[in-house]
Amino acid sequence: MQSGLNTGDSAWMLVSTAMVLLMTPGLAFFYGGMVRSRNLLTMLYMSYICISLVTIVWFAYGYGLAFGRDLGGAGLIGWSNFLFSGISPGQGYGRIAAYIFAAFQATFSIITVALISGSIAGRARFGPWIAFVVLWVTFVYTPIAHWVFSPTGWINKWKVMDFAGGLVVELNSGIAGLALALVLGRGVAFRRREGPRPDNIPYVLLGLGLLWFGWFGFNAGSALTDGALASRAFVSTMIAGCAALLTWRLLEWIRFKRLTRLGSSSGALAGLVAITPSCAFVNVTGAFFIGVIAAIVCTYAVEMKLVLGYDDTLDVTGLHGVGGIVGVLALGFFATGELRGSPGLFHGGSVAVLGKQAAAVGAVGLYSFLMTYLIGTVVDRLFRMRMTDEEQEKGSDAHFAAG
Repeated sequence: MQSGLNTGDSAWMLVSTAMVLLMTPGLAFFYGGMVRSRNLLTMLYMSYICISLVTIVWFAYGYGLAFGRDLGGAGLIGWSNFLFSGISPGQGYGRIAAYIFAAFQATFSIITVALISGSIAGRARFGPWIAFVVLWVTFVYTPIAHWVFSPTGWINKWKVMDFAGGLVVELNSGIAGLALALVLGRGVAFRRREGPRPDNIPYVLLGLGLLWFGWFGFNAGSALTDGALASRAFVSTMIAGCAALLTWRLLEWIRFKRLTRLGSSSGALAGLVAITPSCAFVNVTGAFFIGVIAAIVCTYAVEMKLVLGYDDTLDVTGLHGVGGIVGVLALGFFATGELRGSPGLFHGGSVAVLGKQAAAVGAVGLYSFLMTYLIGTVVDRLFRMRMTDEEQEKGSDAHFAAG
């Protein structure tokens, strides 16, 4: 290892990168188990194709746009390191190799766009999905990643707290899912008021297990070190996920007098989503309450599609969008200011901290929605992304096998 690079930190980041990459196959099984069997193959492959597509985009120009030298000094977009130029295997990014950091961030972009597929499950053609993935990562993900994750991004310089992607990954994918769902319109099953029919609950639970395992790399790996930050992020992730799972089950029993395995999975996911931006900024008590609050809010948020009439098939908006908002705003209350960041209101902080968090939510949400709606409309007009009613009745797998 070149002088200045820490072997322990670099080893942890190699492992974390592999863990986060595993989240995308985990998501494939999670989504695949939630859809009807006639859509299973397509649902799986909509996630898997993101691995290859986004990796090449990231190598060619995505990393340069997100983490390259700031263009114009406004903190809006990067502009260097295309084709990984100017980066060598031994070059450092802090205490780890720059190659490791670039690969770690690539896995974030992969899982983010894959998450959106849940909003349009069973009613999107696979070919146009490929075009959407490339355009969305280019024009939505990379600018937002630069704003939040890059040291020269305007949200980062504004001292908004987002440790592992509450804005960049969770809110972004949830709002984008809503926009794309509106572009494609309501599916046949939704118009018939047919409830979800998960055909393979074991797949859902397998997917949740893989996601949860990878989430430790996602959150603790974002410390870019194997020290105190990573330890706090790791423990907070475990506590919030468990607290949310149990809270969701309790709410199911209070409201419906029944317990479901799908509900337990959704509850755990809500907690993991909400703790993502806050995992290293809060103590264990804060992590517990964030998990509880996320479960309470998200269990009602997933029902809003029935009230407002938008077809978010697998509740990407209700879980990832709303859960991300909960986690980002919770920092305005629960952040301790002990290891990094500013303290929240419950730890003697200023209301200005909450104001900045809320402003960042608004900026990222608005940009993601408008750009995704535009990209989705263009792709649908050019390549017919939406499946016809007849194609939806047959299932996306029949169309996928034919094409």
